[in-house]
Amino acid sequence: MNNKVTYKLGNHNDKDVIFISFPFTAELNTWVRSLVGIRWSKTHKSWYVFDNQSYRIQFGLPTLPIVGKEALSHIDEVNRSAMEKYIETLQLKAYSLSTINTYRNEFGQLLQTLKSHAVDSLDADKLRSYFLYCVNTLELSENTLHSRINAVKFYFEQVLGRDKIFIDIPRPKKPSILPKVISTRDIKKLFEVTTNLKHHVMLKLCYGMGLRVSEIVNLKITDIDSGNMQVLIEQAKGKKDRYVNLPESILEQLRAYYKEYKPQKYLFEGQYGDKYSVRSAQQVFKNAMRKAKINKEIGIHGLRHSFATHLLEGGTDIRFIQELLGHNDLKTTLRYTHVSEKSIKKIKSPLDTLD
Repeated sequence: MNNKVTYKLGNHNDKDVIFISFPFTAELNTWVRSLVGIRWSKTHKSWYVFDNQSYRIQFGLPTLPIVGKEALSHIDEVNRSAMEKYIETLQLKAYSLSTINTYRNEFGQLLQTLKSHAVDSLDADKLRSYFLYCVNTLELSENTLHSRINAVKFYFEQVLGRDKIFIDIPRPKKPSILPKVISTRDIKKLFEVTTNLKHHVMLKLCYGMGLRVSEIVNLKITDIDSGNMQVLIEQAKGKKDRYVNLPESILEQLRAYYKEYKPQKYLFEGQYGDKYSVRSAQQVFKNAMRKAKINKEIGIHGLRHSFATHLLEGGTDIRFIQELLGHNDLKTTLRYTHVSEKSIKKIKSPLDTLD
C-alpha cells in the first residue's frame, strides 16, 4: 500500500515536518488519518507529521543524526574516554550548558563516524578528509560545519594540546545574512493584538530593551531598578553582565503586571513557578505575529534586531547601541547600518542628479 505514498522533508510554521502525498483512495485516506499527530496544511495542501526519528524509520527516509545522551551509547568503547575527557574539559573551562551540549553533539558525530577507530590517531590529513565528507556527503550548511570544526578543534587543541593541527584546514566562508527587522508600524500592531498582560509586557520589554529571548526569560525581579530606570542583564551571552535602560512608558504597566501575577523570583514565571521557557516565549511572539497578520519569516529575535535598527534610525550613536546590545565587536553592531531604511533612503540615485 505504501509504495503509492510519497514523502517529502520540509518546513511548516518554523517546524521540521514530513509532507505525505498519495492518490486518494478510501484505504489510503483511512491509513493517513490513523497516524499519530497527523495534520492538514491548507498552505501546502498536504498532510504532514512532525519530523522525528520514528516516522523517518517508518517511511524509509534517511535517519536523523543521534545526539544528546543517546549519542554516547553509539560511541565505540575505544573513544568513550575521549568523550568523557572532552566534557570534563568543557565543564572545567566553565562553558555554558548550551555550548557544552552543542560541542558534545558535534564531537559525538565524529566519534560515531569513526566507530572503532581511535580519534586520537587522526592527523590533519584525516581530519581534512572528514570535513570534506561533511561537506560533500552530509551536505552540512556553512554554520553547522563551522560548529563541527570548532567542536573537533576544541578536542585536539584544548584536550590533547595539539596547537597546530588545524592550521592547514580551511574554513568555509560564512554567508553574509542581514538581520531581519520589523517596521515600527508593525511593532505597534503586534502590541495592539496582544491582549494578555503577561505576553504584552514580555514582548514590549524584548523590543524596548533589545533583549535576546534567553535574557527575557532569565530576568529576575531583583534585576529591575525602577529608581534608576535600569535593568541588569546578568551573565548573558559570553557570561557578561550589562545594564540596559528600562523604558519609561512601560513602568506603570510593569507595576500592574507585578500586582496581578505576583511573580516570586523570575519576572516571567511558568505555570508551576519556574521561569518561563524559551519555547513558550517564542510561541507568544509567533501567535502575536499571526494575530497581527504580519506575514514575515522572522522569530522573536527580530524584536532585538528591530530595537537596534530603530535606535540607529533615531540618531543613536552606534557605539551606544553596541553597549546596549552587549556586543564585543563593533562589526557585529555595524550590520544594522545595512538594514536602516532611513540611512538607505537618504542616498540619491545618480539619475536624480542629472541636469
